[in-house]
Amino acid sequence: MSPDSNTKPEFRPMTDSPMGDLAILAGSGNPIFAQRIADALGIKLAPCEAQIFSEGNVFVRVLENVRGRDTFVIQGVHRPVNDNFVELLFWIDALKRASASQVTAVIPYFSYAKGDKKDEPRVSIRARVCADAIEAAGADRVLTMDLHSPQIQGFFSVPVDHLYARKVICDHVRSLNIPNLVICSPDVGFAKSASAYANLLGVPVVIGNKQRKDHTERAQVLEVIGSVDGCNVLMVDDFTITGGSLVSMAEVLKARGAKDIYAAVSHGVLSDGAVARIENSEIRSLFITDTVEPAIEPLGKKIEVISVAPLFAQAIRSIHDRTSVSMLFPDVKAL
Repeated sequence: MSPDSNTKPEFRPMTDSPMGDLAILAGSGNPIFAQRIADALGIKLAPCEAQIFSEGNVFVRVLENVRGRDTFVIQGVHRPVNDNFVELLFWIDALKRASASQVTAVIPYFSYAKGDKKDEPRVSIRARVCADAIEAAGADRVLTMDLHSPQIQGFFSVPVDHLYARKVICDHVRSLNIPNLVICSPDVGFAKSASAYANLLGVPVVIGNKQRKDHTERAQVLEVIGSVDGCNVLMVDDFTITGGSLVSMAEVLKARGAKDIYAAVSHGVLSDGAVARIENSEIRSLFITDTVEPAIEPLGKKIEVISVAPLFAQAIRSIHDRTSVSMLFPDVKAL
C-alpha cells in the first residue's frame, strides 16, 4: 500500500495563534515525510537548505523570515544518525537566532532512545545526553513517535508530545479482515504496548520470551507465553533494524501451530540485508510507517508502508492552536 494512498484529514485554514504564523521546515533526514505533513495541513514548506562540506561540517540556513513565527523543524534521528542529530541541533539554533517565537523539534524516529538506561558498567545514557543537547540548542518542545521507552519524556524539561502509531496500524490491519487474530509481543518489555494493540483490535495477546546476550543486534527467542495454535498472528514492536527478532519469532510461532504470520513496527529502520531476511521468512506481510527515510534497499513485496504524516499534521495543528494533543490517542489510558 502506498503511503500517498492514505486518506488525508480535512483541515480548516490556519487561524491566528498567540505564537505567530505557522512555519514548517524540512531537514535533510525527512524531506518526503515533511512534504506529506505540509500537504495534509494545506501549507507550503518554509524554504531552507542543508549542506555537508567535504570535511564533514554541517551547514543549515533558513531562507525566509521566521521572526515571531511558530516553527516546526522535521528532522528524524536515523541513518546517518550523528549527521542527522547534529543537523537537528543546528536547525533549532538557527531558528532561535532568527527570533522564531517557538521552536518545536519534530523527531519522527529518535534512534538514540535505545540508550535509555545504565544497564552495564561505565556506559553512557545516550538518550539523556541527546535530550540535554536538544534543550541546550533552544528547543521549546519536542514532538516524536513511539519512543523505545516512554519514560524518556522525563529526560526533557521542555514539553514532549509523544505520538503512537498503533491506531493507524490497527486501522489498516482491521481493513484486512484477518480472522482468528492474535497479537504477539516479541518480548516482555513490549507486552504493555502489545496489550494496547490487542485492546484496539479486540483480540487476545501472547508474549514472546527472547534473550539478547550482547550488542550484535541478534536475539534468541526462547518461548511463547500463550497459545497460537490454529491462529493468525500479528507481531508488533516499536522498531526493527535487522529483522532478526521478527524472523526468529515467526519461526517459533509456526512451530507452535500458527497459520499466517504478520508483523507491524512503528519504525522500519531496516539495515542492509533486512529486506531479504524478511522476504525469505515465515512472515506474510510486514507493516511499517514512513518515519524513516530513505530506505537502504528496495522494500520488497512483503513490506507495506502506512503513512503517519496525517497524524503528525494533526498534532502540529493542535500544538499551534493550543488544543489537546492527547485527544489524538485516547486509547493511551488502556496502558
